[in-house]
Amino acid sequence: MNRSELVFLYDISYANPNGDPLDENKPRIDEDVELNIVTDVRLKRTIRDYLHDFKDQGIFVKEIEDDNGNIQDAKLRAEDYLFDSEGKKLDIKEKTLPINKIKQIMRDNILSECIDVRLFGGTIPIEKSKSDKGSIKLTGPVQFRFGRSLHKVEITHIKGTGAFASGKEKKQKTFREEYILPYSLICFYGAINENAAKKTSMNENDISLLMEGIWNGTKNLITRSKFGQMPRFLLKVTYSDKNYYIGDLDKRIKIEHDLEDDKKLRGIEEVRIDISELITTLKSNIDKLESVNVKFDPNVAFKNGDEPIIENLTEYLVKMGLPAIEIDL
Repeated sequence: MNRSELVFLYDISYANPNGDPLDENKPRIDEDVELNIVTDVRLKRTIRDYLHDFKDQGIFVKEIEDDNGNIQDAKLRAEDYLFDSEGKKLDIKEKTLPINKIKQIMRDNILSECIDVRLFGGTIPIEKSKSDKGSIKLTGPVQFRFGRSLHKVEITHIKGTGAFASGKEKKQKTFREEYILPYSLICFYGAINENAAKKTSMNENDISLLMEGIWNGTKNLITRSKFGQMPRFLLKVTYSDKNYYIGDLDKRIKIEHDLEDDKKLRGIEEVRIDISELITTLKSNIDKLESVNVKFDPNVAFKNGDEPIIENLTEYLVKMGLPAIEIDL
C-alpha cells in the first residue's frame, strides 16, 4: 500500500449540504469569499452511514440509545468492545484487569470490528474509575480537508406552513423556516497515509469500501435536507514511490459557465469542469504514478483547456498517457 490522494466532486440543488447548528442551521459559508463549506465530519458521517446501513460494516461512531432514551457516551461505547477472544464480556471494574490490558483488548477488538476507526482513527476514552483512566489514540490514515464550493453561492431563506395547528384548539398552522442553497458544486480533497494504515490495520478492501462509501453514500443521502446531492467526479491517485505525493490536486480543477454571476448557477448542465491543470500535473509526475482511479458522471461536461472531452473520461486520460482505470462501484 502506497500514498494516495483523493479528489471528490458532488453537487446539491435546493438543499442544505451541511448546516451550522450555531447559526440557525444555515449552510456553512466562508463569507469573505462567498464559498460554501462542508466539514470533513459531514463527509465521514456519509461514509459511515453507508457502510453500516448498506454494506453491513461495523462502525464505532454511531448514536445508540438505552431503554430510557439516553444517548451512549464514548466511554460506554468503548466498553462494548471489552470482551475476550471467545466473545465473553469482561467487567471493566474487575480489579485483576489493569487499565493497560483493557486498552489493548479494546484497541484490538475495535480495529478488528470497526471500519470507521481503521479508516479515520479516533480518540477513545476509557475510565475504570475516576482515578484510573486513559484513552486510545489512533491517527486515521484517511483524512479530508473541509470541502469548498468551486464557485460563489448565496443562501435562500424559505418560509412555509406546517401540517398541524400551532396549539390545542388553534386554527393557525405552525410556520417553518429553513435555509438552503439553490446550487453548490463542492470539492473535497483527501489523502491516504500508508504509514498510519499500518497502525490501524487498514487494508485494500477497506479502501475499496471507502471509495464506494464516498460515491454511493452521497447518492443515497435521501433525507429531506440532503436529498438532491449527486456525486459527479471521484479520483484516487496512487503513487509508486514510498511517501511521495503531489499535494493539492483539488486546486488543479476549475469550472466555467456562461452566466454573468456564479450565484445564478442552478445545475450541473450549466457547468464545464476544466481538468487541464490536473492532467498536466499528473503527466509531469508520470514516473511517480502507480495508478489513476476514476469514477465520473457521464452527464458532466469535462474539458481540457479549449478542448471538450466528448468521449469516456477514463479512455481520454489513457489517451493522454495516464495509467487510468475506471472505478467499479
